[in-house]
Amino acid sequence: MNKRLGNERLGHQAWDGETYYGLPSVKPSPFDWKIAAYVYVAGIAGSSQIIATLADRLGDERDESIVRNGRTIALAGALIGPPLLIMDLKTPERFYNMLRIFRSTSPMSFGSYILAGFGLFSGLTAAGHFMGERRRDGSRSGMRSTADMMQVPAAFLGAGMSTYTAALLSSTSTPVWSAAPKALAVQFGTSAMATAAAALSLGEQMTGDPENCRRLDALAAVAAAGELVAAGLAERRYREAGVGDTLKEGAVGSAYKAGALAVGLGVPLACHAINALSRRPSRGLSVLGSLALLAGGMVMRQVIFQAGNKSAERPEDYFRLTEPRTRSDASPRRRVDRDVAARTLRRS
Repeated sequence: MNKRLGNERLGHQAWDGETYYGLPSVKPSPFDWKIAAYVYVAGIAGSSQIIATLADRLGDERDESIVRNGRTIALAGALIGPPLLIMDLKTPERFYNMLRIFRSTSPMSFGSYILAGFGLFSGLTAAGHFMGERRRDGSRSGMRSTADMMQVPAAFLGAGMSTYTAALLSSTSTPVWSAAPKALAVQFGTSAMATAAAALSLGEQMTGDPENCRRLDALAAVAAAGELVAAGLAERRYREAGVGDTLKEGAVGSAYKAGALAVGLGVPLACHAINALSRRPSRGLSVLGSLALLAGGMVMRQVIFQAGNKSAERPEDYFRLTEPRTRSDASPRRRVDRDVAARTLRRS
C-alpha cells in the first residue's frame, strides 16, 4: 500500500523512504492570520511591560514617558489579544473553557493562564499609574505605589507572553515548527523585544526626547541582531532536518527573505548603526528603522505560520524529520517512537 518517493533533489538528501501514497502524514494546523496577529501583539505587549518595568526600577524622571507608554501598550495588547483568540475558536461563545481546566503539560492551557494573568496585572498597573501620577515634588501617591508593585508580576508574565507561543507551535507535529524549538523561542523573544522597543521609540519621537529614542533604538538594534542570529540557527537546523524548503520557495520564501530578513532586520540594523556612529543622529532614520522593525516582525510571524502549514502538507518533510537517527543527540524514547511508527507503516 506504500510507495517510494522519487529522487527529488531539494538541496539536501532526498527522502527515499515510505509514505502512504504521497499523502500528508499530519494535518495542517487551523491557525490562520488571527493567531499570527495574536502572537505579534502578545510579543509587543509582553516586552513593552518588561521595558517599562526596567525603566521604572532603574531609571529616573526622564524615563517617565517610557514607563507610561510601555504600560499603555501592554494594556492595549492584553485587550486586543483575547478577541483574536476567541474569533479563531470554532465555538467562540465557549471561550471560558480555555480557563476551566489547567494542565501544566499543555502549552495552550498554560498560555491561556499567562494571558489572563498578564491582562489582570497589566490592567492594575495601568490603572494605578494613570490614577496616581507622580506628584510635583517627585514623591509617589498610594495608587502609583500600587501600580509599581503590580508591574513586577506583570513583567514576569510579559516574558511568558513573548515566548510561550513558540512553545505552543513547537509542541505540534508540524515539521517546520517542531524542528528547531529553542531557536524559534529565541527568534520570537528577540523579535518581541525589538518590536516593543521600536514602538516605544516612535512614542518618544512624538514627545521629542532624543535621548530616550537613542537608548530605545540601541535596545532595538541589539534585539534585532539577536533575532538575526536566532533566524540563522533555525535555518541551519531546518537544513539538517530537511524541512526548510517551505521557507525558501514561492511567495512565502520571498516574503521571508525580503520582508522578514531584509526589511525587518537589515534596514533597522543599518539605520540604527548609522545613527549610532553619527554625531547628530537622524530622526528620519530612527523612525524608518522603527517602522521597518514593526513591519518585519509581523511578516516574520505570518511567514512562519504559512511555512509550517505548508510543511505539514509535505509527507517527505514529516518522515525526514522523524526518521530514526544514529546521532548521539537522538533520545532513546524518540527512537522507540520512530521505530513503532515505522513498523505501523510497514504493516499498513
